[in-house]
Amino acid sequence: MRYLFTKKVKIVLIIAVLLTAGLAVAANLLGTTIGDVVVQSVLTPLRSGASALTQQAERIYDYIFKFEQLETENAALREELSQIQENNRDAASIKRENDRLRELLNLKAEHPDYELVDSYIISWDSNDWSYSFTVNRGSNAGIAEGMCAITESGAVVGVVTQVGSNYAVVKSVLDSSLKVSATIASSGYSGIVRGAYATGNPGMLRMDYLPSAAVVRNNDQVVTAGSTVYPRNLILGNIVDWAMTDNGMAKYAILKPAADFDSLEQVFIITNFDTE
Repeated sequence: MRYLFTKKVKIVLIIAVLLTAGLAVAANLLGTTIGDVVVQSVLTPLRSGASALTQQAERIYDYIFKFEQLETENAALREELSQIQENNRDAASIKRENDRLRELLNLKAEHPDYELVDSYIISWDSNDWSYSFTVNRGSNAGIAEGMCAITESGAVVGVVTQVGSNYAVVKSVLDSSLKVSATIASSGYSGIVRGAYATGNPGMLRMDYLPSAAVVRNNDQVVTAGSTVYPRNLILGNIVDWAMTDNGMAKYAILKPAADFDSLEQVFIITNFDTE
């Protein structure tokens, strides 16, 4: 019997007695039963854990909600920025159109005989040799083949070569196949102007058949000589270079076009003018 209670068993029993006594004292002080104290001791850590999980869940919910709110605000800001940019583009477009109309009023004051139809370029069809574009007005607006297209400042753009009811195709002066009779405004020397790509100057114009004795200076303005297609004194371009032909019998000049084809968006078709 003396070995019935080993050392380890005795220790466990002592701890149990002390724990029971401690619970009894705690129950007496708190006015509860020992069972309540045991239950509270077990549940308190569980409640603490549950409270911590609840707080973490609330933080995660707040993060998700705030993220969605920020995402919504961000989308609204992007939409607002897009609208501002579109308004700016519209304002810039309106300003350009107003500037063109002011220039056009000056042109009409100088040439009251011009009857003009305004049109916008809707597509380009160009390659190394050919330069043409399509505008959004046609025969319904009084446009016909063989009519001249100009800018608001009177710079020659080209001539109408094809017409539909609501569109027209314009061959530009950059096209090597389009030839225009022209004169140097300061001296009156005459020649023929066409696109200069075929002679190694893409985007430029070339004036051929100038007399070998012609006085040619850089920056001289070249204008139309006048015909049934082109009114007199429309601007074709300015001379940037000149030379003798290979046979030495004549001169030619290279011109920078007066029309800015890189930014061209609106042209005016001359449907009628006085040829006198």
